[in-house]
Amino acid sequence: MKLSQRHCYLILLGIAILLSVVQLTVGGSSLKWWAPNALESDIIWDIRVPRTVLTWSIAIALGLAGAVMQLLLRNPLAEPGITGVSGCAALVTITCLYFGWLPAFSFGLPALALVGGLFGVSLLMVLAGQRASPTRLILAGVAIATMSSAAMGLLLYLAPNPFAFQEWAFWHMGSLANKSWHSVMLALPGVVLALPLVWFGRRFLYALTLSEETVATMGFNVARYRNLMLLAVALLTTASVVAAGVIGFVGLLAPHAVRLIGFNHPKYVLWLSPITAILLLLIFDTIAQLMSTARELPVGVIAALVGAPLLIVLLVRERTRDA
Repeated sequence: MKLSQRHCYLILLGIAILLSVVQLTVGGSSLKWWAPNALESDIIWDIRVPRTVLTWSIAIALGLAGAVMQLLLRNPLAEPGITGVSGCAALVTITCLYFGWLPAFSFGLPALALVGGLFGVSLLMVLAGQRASPTRLILAGVAIATMSSAAMGLLLYLAPNPFAFQEWAFWHMGSLANKSWHSVMLALPGVVLALPLVWFGRRFLYALTLSEETVATMGFNVARYRNLMLLAVALLTTASVVAAGVIGFVGLLAPHAVRLIGFNHPKYVLWLSPITAILLLLIFDTIAQLMSTARELPVGVIAALVGAPLLIVLLVRERTRDA
């Protein structure tokens, strides 16, 4: 018997809570959770709990952004990292830090990064065109991501000192290490603002399984709704990038995981992708903490090691299907 969306959501939520408990207990030292001393209490509430809350916030942002982009562009390979949206937001963030326009803890940083995300998604639509094929969308996204990555590499190379270079490079790889409640506060506004936009445009996204002409006859202003969804993607991407750097492939993996468990309807893909992304990011971050290295491995590296092979498989499947 096939599970309903509600039952599947509750099961995934339960698993996510269990994985969160595992993530909280992983660390460089064991803690007495039931009777912590002052130092242990500070570690729990100022380091570990914010990290878990941030993991949930960023995962929701990445999973929802990936689902929206795949439904909006009708492309199962669309994802903020691959399409260059994350790269443009990260480029603006690093530029602000490099020239000292804003400190890393400034709440104005997400607003400026949002400009970069909006520019990236707008440039993608311009380069790909209104009726772009999946191949053209991916090529346009790769071009944008490459240009933004090259620009970030130049800024990192010209970093004023080796400590700034190390810090920015580590941030660019995507990391949840050494985060505080301030990082959570940087991420939450974008997620909170984007959720009502996605909810408002949900029926438009469901209808995009049909042609745009048919969607227009159903009473939707296609241009208006598309712009709202692109704004939501930019807000979600900015929230993730500003708080934890560039974490790729989670937005790609989550919607496909939902489809793999048998939920192919756009409604299921849209609303089950965030909770699936939470599971993925919790697993990736726990692996990053458990791996024995001189310095904690960035979670973005783990996500890329898993996501890149999947992208290759998806591209091969697309080529086979089009042949």
